[in-house]
Amino acid sequence: MARIALVTSNSFNRQDERLCLEAKGHSVSYKKDVAKALEAILSDPPDILIIEKGLDRSLDREVISALKNNLQLALMPILLVVSERDIATGLDWNCYSVDDIVSNQATVEELLTRIELSLARSHRVADNNPLTKLPGNSSILKSIQNMLDEKKAHAVCYVDIDNFKPYNDKYGFSRGDEVIRMVGRILVNVVQEHCGNSGFVGHVGGDDFVFHVPIEKCEKVCQDVISNFSALIPLFLDEEDIERGFFTSRDRQGETREFPLTTLSIAVVPCEPGRYDHYGEVAATAAKLKKKVKALEGSNYFIDRRKASF
Repeated sequence: MARIALVTSNSFNRQDERLCLEAKGHSVSYKKDVAKALEAILSDPPDILIIEKGLDRSLDREVISALKNNLQLALMPILLVVSERDIATGLDWNCYSVDDIVSNQATVEELLTRIELSLARSHRVADNNPLTKLPGNSSILKSIQNMLDEKKAHAVCYVDIDNFKPYNDKYGFSRGDEVIRMVGRILVNVVQEHCGNSGFVGHVGGDDFVFHVPIEKCEKVCQDVISNFSALIPLFLDEEDIERGFFTSRDRQGETREFPLTTLSIAVVPCEPGRYDHYGEVAATAAKLKKKVKALEGSNYFIDRRKASF
């Protein structure tokens, strides 16, 4: 449940709202002095701020701007309490960089909905990878665990771009980012094409991705991912490197050596119902498979075909 900071006039700070929020498990702190509220927020950040427009003249705008420019608090949702007149005439959203608005005449039910929606939205935004916009670690773990709990016969596939660090060193981070975005687009397109809403794609970070699909679809999905990657990766390599079949860069010890052209490795963990109970078990199996598939030449996928012992 959320810790809510309420910075409003007495007219909005109604007992019904506070009692309802607290009944839902939220804790509410109330202040009508904007400067004191900012001090309290900076020392002990809440999960969400509800602030009324027009308190202390323009100080509310200064507080909102200060919070949105604070690296620690930039993602904290801010709801602006406005009048019906404000809604009718509109506001300059360059001055009010808030996440949502709520009318000062809103019902308790609407206020609760706005709060819950803003919190859910902030969690999604905070988790999404900024480069690919794909779901990040928290969403990945949640999706895998839900799949295990629901006993769906899915395969969890861990994707890694081989020799990505030396590629970055040779071609630069900007080009490396383009390769990462390209892989993300391939995964989304192929999984969507074969599985629709029954598939999931996430971006762990860097050159590591995860997707899971129904077991019967996994082999075809992996084949198409690798086929698409193989067709597109030459666009991100220099012609002379393609002709030679390798590129030169520094290894982790700082020594210059030859590296194979960029390839893709996919470690596939079939999750028949009852085989795994926790996503940590799936990740541990994948770590072992990744070593095997990355030792193979070129782009490959490797499926754990061991029979489960229940």
